[in-house]
Amino acid sequence: MPTSLFAVSDLHVAYEENRRIADALVPESDDDWLLVAGDVGEKFADIEAVLRGLRDRFHRVVWAPGNHELWTHPGDPVRLRGVARYDALVRMCRDLGVLTPEDDYPVWPGPDGPVVVAPLFPLYDYSFRVAGAATKEQSLELAYAAGVVCTDESLLHPDPYPNRESWCWARVAATETRLAAIDPALPTVLVSHWPLVRQPTDVLWYPEFAQWCGTELTADWHTRFRAVAAVYGHLHIPRSTTYDGVPFEEVSLGYPREWKQRPDSPAPMRRILGGPR
Repeated sequence: MPTSLFAVSDLHVAYEENRRIADALVPESDDDWLLVAGDVGEKFADIEAVLRGLRDRFHRVVWAPGNHELWTHPGDPVRLRGVARYDALVRMCRDLGVLTPEDDYPVWPGPDGPVVVAPLFPLYDYSFRVAGAATKEQSLELAYAAGVVCTDESLLHPDPYPNRESWCWARVAATETRLAAIDPALPTVLVSHWPLVRQPTDVLWYPEFAQWCGTELTADWHTRFRAVAAVYGHLHIPRSTTYDGVPFEEVSLGYPREWKQRPDSPAPMRRILGGPR
């Protein structure tokens, strides 16, 4: 059977039902890859256990962080914050043999390849503002007034950066340099927890939440860097859309109360490239 490039995100394994689903994810062939676009869980030990299991089953696992992995959760004995927590997650992944945004981008050699797989960590900078808000402060004020506030505001610390947008801008600048250095003859699959463009947030039930969902600075990455697919999660609205001719794949599992309402649930793993024709 031809090799496939699969993707999943938002496993949220603190929920026992989700943990069982994560533990049951298996490849179709010995050479299949799995892209994990963030939010495996909140606690360091849970993240490590799930990624270890996936790495044991799949030929290669590529991980990009989500906001939940970056939380300093009150129930997590690992008390690291901000960049220190992210760096510890990267070290853990390297110990497991899981690739991260800090590693050399791998080249997937499957039937639709070769394709460079680029895991990204751009974060967000509040530029997906609420309609009518001219500044971050105004947008946040509207969100607080509506009672729609991301838990990141209390648990995702930007240390040593002064705020999350500063961390985002540093991440975007460093990532652009790396993406620009990819062989221009090769297409890419871009893997980010947060969508690279704002359009996917247009269907959110609570539009105030969009400001925690990305940055306008990545809006042209899918065209500039020759993406044949852009994989993301975070919104818990699994679907396939196309922007500028590029497929965008939202591969979230989400919370049990969400996936139980879907007619095909739970089927979180999405084929991005390859597989039987």
